[in-house]
Amino acid sequence: MKPVVGVMQAWSCIVISAFAIVILSVIGSLFKSNHHSMMGSQDDPTDGAAVAGTVFSAVIVYALFLVGCSFQAFLHLRENRRGAITLS
Repeated sequence: MKPVVGVMQAWSCIVISAFAIVILSVIGSLFKSNHHSMMGSQDDPTDGAAVAGTVFSAVIVYALFLVGCSFQAFLHLRENRRGAITLS
């Protein structure tokens, strides 16, 4: 199987997805616990659990991106190993 995207795009997607998962997980947990920094203003949402559910669904989407991009990076790695000349 051949990779669909380039190696740089695959690794960039991995890095961005990993950071997004961490950051959105923190934001979602703050909303879920009704932390005052997220729920303290009058302009903020009133139902923190509903917002947390939406944020955690975005985490799932980024996790799927992470899996797909990791597979693409693996295909690039495997393709490079196959054609490489090894010295013993």
